[in-house]
Amino acid sequence: MPLNGRSRVLVEIAAGLAALGLLAAEVGAQAPAASPSPSAPAPTPPPVISPEVHPDRTVTFRLRAPNAKEVVLRIEGPFREAMKRDDDGVWSLTTTPLAADDYGYSFEADGVAMIDPSNPVRIPNLLSNASALHLPDPSLPWNVREVPHGAIHHHFYRSAVVGDDRDFYVYTPPGYDARAATSYPVLYLLHGFSDDASGWTAVGQAHVILDNLIAEGKAKPMLIVNTLGYGAPEIVSRGFGTLGRDPAIRQRNYDRFRDALFTEVIPQVERAYRARTDRESRAIAGLSMGGAETLLVGLNSLDRFAWIGSFSAGGLPEDFDASFPALDAAASAKLRLLWIACGTGDRLIDVNRRLHAWLDKKGVKHTMVETPGAHTWQVWRRNLTTLAPMLF
Repeated sequence: MPLNGRSRVLVEIAAGLAALGLLAAEVGAQAPAASPSPSAPAPTPPPVISPEVHPDRTVTFRLRAPNAKEVVLRIEGPFREAMKRDDDGVWSLTTTPLAADDYGYSFEADGVAMIDPSNPVRIPNLLSNASALHLPDPSLPWNVREVPHGAIHHHFYRSAVVGDDRDFYVYTPPGYDARAATSYPVLYLLHGFSDDASGWTAVGQAHVILDNLIAEGKAKPMLIVNTLGYGAPEIVSRGFGTLGRDPAIRQRNYDRFRDALFTEVIPQVERAYRARTDRESRAIAGLSMGGAETLLVGLNSLDRFAWIGSFSAGGLPEDFDASFPALDAAASAKLRLLWIACGTGDRLIDVNRRLHAWLDKKGVKHTMVETPGAHTWQVWRRNLTTLAPMLF
């Protein structure tokens, strides 16, 4: 979720303004009624408060849509439920208590998906629109705490490999000093299909997770690089499912991503930052499409990466012998970690289990982890929280 400090301030401001609007409406209701004028405009309806979080962690969502015939609420994960309309044309639904976490949600009015117009906080995505809901809990590693914080640096460059202008982000840990002699290992952390390079920062809160883990002594200080995962950007315009429907564009996407990573992103990072350059100090991990890219790049480049983590890998070609032609039991000696995770409620669990069985058959040392959850950021934040302490 894009629930950094600025976003949470926006939520608080919006809630305050909405509360003031309700107060004004109540005060106005107590004043003597004025004689109506035949030409007087219709009264402005009171503001809609949405989402409204209650002390028991139930949440009420509201949407003013007087002309809609049906409105459905979708919350990240399997939640989908019809809302009810009142006499003023406001649709609402109050959930059962929700676990503390960050959620994406949207409305579907007569089949048309839409964000919550009463909530200023959005989730960045190239194909779908969603609003953000934050249910805080200080114990969650992706909640901001009073600990030393690292910094996020945004870089832009022209890609000769792909032929476009693109970007990447670099997280530097607390205490990083470019003038000092200290150097750091690097985790290349990849986003999924339909995300952009900001996904792991704006939604995954990777920088917050690392700040907290480092402060607790659970993870080593490291650089994290989030780069754009599209070697064939046109794949996005073709929509969800393209990775499975079109093997040619999928392969072009993966090949050019790999080449841009190796010849453009990694060299820039290693020139601009105090990054260690040996394979023992490089890790690669990613979610969904980024999980597939992690496996294809990492397992075919063990001279560059010793640590590999895949979360809910999607879009992975299922001819594993063709995808990993040189992978065999001898690779285990080079792998410091091969960690594969997937939610049991994820439609991709089957292909990840098949990969696990294939790796077992090949004698490749790895760890397969199945967790509760579906194809959601709730799963992937926890995956990163578990993986990061294992690295380096």
